[in-house]
Amino acid sequence: MHTILGANGQIATEIARELHRRDILDIRLVSRAPRRIADTDSVVSADLTHADMTDRAIAGSHTVYFAAGLPLDTDLWEASFPAMMRNVINACERHGARLVFFDNTYMYPQDGTPLTETTPFRPVGPKGAVRARMAGMLLEEMAHGRIEAMICRSAEFYGPENTQSITNSLIFRRMAQHREASVYLSDSTLRTLMWTPDAGRAVVLAALADDAYGTTWHLPCDDNRPTYREFILAAEQAADTPIPYRVLAMDELERMMEVNPRVREIEELLPRYGTDCIFDSSKFKRRFPDFRVTTYDEGIQRIVDEIPVHVH
Repeated sequence: MHTILGANGQIATEIARELHRRDILDIRLVSRAPRRIADTDSVVSADLTHADMTDRAIAGSHTVYFAAGLPLDTDLWEASFPAMMRNVINACERHGARLVFFDNTYMYPQDGTPLTETTPFRPVGPKGAVRARMAGMLLEEMAHGRIEAMICRSAEFYGPENTQSITNSLIFRRMAQHREASVYLSDSTLRTLMWTPDAGRAVVLAALADDAYGTTWHLPCDDNRPTYREFILAAEQAADTPIPYRVLAMDELERMMEVNPRVREIEELLPRYGTDCIFDSSKFKRRFPDFRVTTYDEGIQRIVDEIPVHVH
């Protein structure tokens, strides 16, 4: 049984799709209100902050994918994520299930340091501290041999369909709405972005490899890291239409934070946009050399093709 926690979230959905592509049909989808991806899926409603519900959701599993997310709300993250992680770890240990934890980069330094799996955690805000705590909990269990697990860490998202990301929101969604696109702090720093379908494919590939457990993997991204200026130019070429945009400076973002709670919630993430993001996934590529990474040009073209035709 492959059990996916966080069902119907974008990464959980991509994981389920990849399992189905591999004809793995014994899939359980778990969330507060799970929906089947395919008719053969089983669904379990559970709140992962409750230990007994988490235990029941994981019982009988061979491999558990922890891909649950929460809205960008610091109080909610601090109250819920560590409890969810503890409950999932305990249930996996109790039932002898492997755990594949889908993680992000919030705990890393945001100063242009090239990021590898051995980069020390240096969170710059409370959300990063929460993610560092979660990863630390699992790493401790792994180090003591109490659980067979891996961490699959992703760079910032961009992707098709309804991908929830800053890049999608500020560029492609505004493009579809005939609005001016925006970029935080700089359009000349290098970006590393994770194509969300690649994330699902890579997670499953690692999860099915017995020797991939016991460590952290940076999921594979295109190493031709564009600046946002280059990224938007590629989108213009794909859409055959100009995409006007402006760079939002810190003083303007600070004014926005005073009146917009949603902007305040991303404050600790802003430094990463003022410096290069060099997310190194060479470890994964060496272990899985046949994995084909979606190029930025390919990803951008697919997103543009999904935008209503009148935009072109």
